Amino acid sequence: MSKTFTYTVVLERDQDAGGFVATCPALPGVVTEGDTIEETLDMARDAIRGYLESLDLDGLPIPEERDPVVSPITVHLTTTV
Repeated sequence: MSKTFTYTVVLERDQDAGGFVATCPALPGVVTEGDTIEETLDMARDAIRGYLESLDLDGLPIPEERDPVVSPITVHLTTTV
């Protein structure tokens, strides 16, 4: 039986190493990286597939996407230094 899942992936620039880091909020522990956005998304796809396959093999439920709401916020901070 085949089923398709869709998850939100968050990409952040890796300031130290260059490239990007990807996480999947609905699947804690799924973290990967790549040199380009395309490579990072491919790596994320592979990491998510592996995570889901592992859950399936262990007989555990596969989490559904949590209907994310994405909104940037601005925080102002007065520093002492």
